[in-house]
Amino acid sequence: MKSHIYLDHAATTPALPAAIAALGAAAALPGNPSSVHAAGRAAHGLLESARDAVAAATGAAAEQIIFTSGGTEALALAIHGCGLPLIAGATEHSAVLAARADARIAPVRPSGLIDLDALERLLQSGPALVAVQAGNNETGVIQPLAEIAALAHRHGGLLLADCVQSAGKAAWPDAADFIAISGHKLGGTMGTGALIARDSARLAPVQRGGGQERGHRGGTPNLPGIAALAAALAVPHDWAAVAARRAALEQRLIAAGAIIHGATAPRLPHISSIGLPGVPAATQVMRLDLAGVQVSAGAACSSGKVKSSHVLAAMGLGAAAGEAIRVSLSPATSNADLAEFAAAWEAMANRRGSPP
Repeated sequence: MKSHIYLDHAATTPALPAAIAALGAAAALPGNPSSVHAAGRAAHGLLESARDAVAAATGAAAEQIIFTSGGTEALALAIHGCGLPLIAGATEHSAVLAARADARIAPVRPSGLIDLDALERLLQSGPALVAVQAGNNETGVIQPLAEIAALAHRHGGLLLADCVQSAGKAAWPDAADFIAISGHKLGGTMGTGALIARDSARLAPVQRGGGQERGHRGGTPNLPGIAALAAALAVPHDWAAVAARRAALEQRLIAAGAIIHGATAPRLPHISSIGLPGVPAATQVMRLDLAGVQVSAGAACSSGKVKSSHVLAAMGLGAAAGEAIRVSLSPATSNADLAEFAAAWEAMANRRGSPP
């Protein structure tokens, strides 16, 4: 029977047992957190306990945590609610790049790191919200958020740090004004996220309703998902071991002809962008899937389509932007999993030019 090895954890990672347990316990409660009777108060207490737990895990204050339906909504709340023009890095997720038609784009260098000189020139035209991923979702490249925040603040602007991929895997950006996270990327469940707002008074609500989330986000909160998010954030992981396994994998693939994009910059421990010259990304994904290995060609937010990577294109890779796959690991990914993937990748590399 063909094995099925899952190496697309940057798209979504399986919910952790602690998160599933928290989800089930919260789902069994009968009350709405906004109700004033006993059941409602119990639900509200669980909601606030989860808020306290997320605050403790992220180094924020409880009142700075605004629960959302996921990373996209968290980003949108900051982008549309802060009242400033938007500057976005060229390699940002589509949740940022598609949020506003008038966004100005800050280029990146071939390493994938944002061009700080170009960013400063953009900021000279006036205060703006600068939206930058802490760690890129396709290459794992870690941006210098402290320097970016200093530039934004010097010109009266704010920093929105997209920590959807980096949450729990890298240090929290102390200098960011807003931080977005998503539950299903870190062992929680889909449909839940949070925006951490250092000064929530700077935000106007985008989704109005019954006054939930201190008026910042109307709508009954997804209490089971929020409980799962809080539980997942509390689970420790050995990401250094993950990085070591990835490094060994990359060394083997480089010897077989692979190109690792973003390798000259600091990277998150679990993501690798692997180029195979001459083989379209869609073909690579299909061949590996037939071999029982599940990877992606970039962000999993394009309605199932495989397109040339805008991230790699922004890094100046030209045609190579359409010849790369993303492999993303979890702490549960084993050496045996990676060895089987490597063997399948090597077989694919050796048959370049053959029909699928």
